[in-house]
Amino acid sequence: MARAHMAESGHTGDTVDGGSRAGSRAWRDRWGVRGPGIWRRGLVLAALAVLLALAMMLHADIPNSVGNLGSLWETFLPWSGVPILLLLAGALLRRSATALIAVLLPLLVWANLFAGQLTSKSGTGGDLTVVTHNVNAENPDPQGTAKALAASGADVVALEEVTSKQADTFEKGLERSHRHHKLMGTVGLWSKYPMRDVRSVDLKMGWPRAMRATVSTPKGDVAVYVAHLPSVRVQFRSGFTAGKRDGSAAALGYAIRHEKADKIVLLGDLNGTMNDRSLSPITSQMRSVQGAAGDGMGFSWPASFPMARIDQIMVKGATPVSAWSLPSTGSDHLPIAASVDLSD
Repeated sequence: MARAHMAESGHTGDTVDGGSRAGSRAWRDRWGVRGPGIWRRGLVLAALAVLLALAMMLHADIPNSVGNLGSLWETFLPWSGVPILLLLAGALLRRSATALIAVLLPLLVWANLFAGQLTSKSGTGGDLTVVTHNVNAENPDPQGTAKALAASGADVVALEEVTSKQADTFEKGLERSHRHHKLMGTVGLWSKYPMRDVRSVDLKMGWPRAMRATVSTPKGDVAVYVAHLPSVRVQFRSGFTAGKRDGSAAALGYAIRHEKADKIVLLGDLNGTMNDRSLSPITSQMRSVQGAAGDGMGFSWPASFPMARIDQIMVKGATPVSAWSLPSTGSDHLPIAASVDLSD
């Protein structure tokens, strides 16, 4: 009986061990581990992964001389994660170890650039809460938009793309919550606190699309700028047409550089992201509240499926505390909000 039991146990062990070896051989056969194919396949995918990594690392060196390709690439740089996923899927389908290893390069670069933005950095408190919103010249419900902005709890509200037909609606909709206000051209500023030294800012466009005002808060005076830089277009023949915007960005940067106030807040639709080098006249001297204390990526446009943050809240001489997006209104932009600390 003992011999029979030993024989039966040995037979079972061989079967299990044989099954494991068969499964292992099947996996190796499927992936080609037993031959050189796993390393030879997917070389094109590997090359594309390396090129993508270089384009991400050297985004600032991609020239703007041809169709402003550099600025176009930087505008949608966070979405470079999509081709990374496609390359990863291709490497798995091709069963290529070379491609899989190569895909790690752009993945690491993307993580270095944007992983920190995926988590919330928002704090609590703050001395001043601000909101900026491109309300859209074709907004079908300006009254509802004004009501939502009045209920946002912001101390200061900046609006862009306000048409003459909408102006009265927004003035009436915000006057009870924000009694101090001024509208210049298509941009306006509404405040719970008194304003003075209100004047337009020349963006070299021929008509007012920017303004500044001194807002007297309980923590001291703040120079608040509202700006709507020219729109950009992506066209087949001319590429990323951003020449007018770039010129206006330089003019706005000049005005901020010569601002005498210690504390400055910039609110507006800059038609560009913080990655876009063409906005460096502004971004080089101010901090993005979203970048420093935001909740996630904070994309604001288009409202139906946000793909880029072209609406900005930036500060100089103040400390970012938190930044977030508000629910959509009748506009094609999302309203964005931020809280800042004005303490010395």
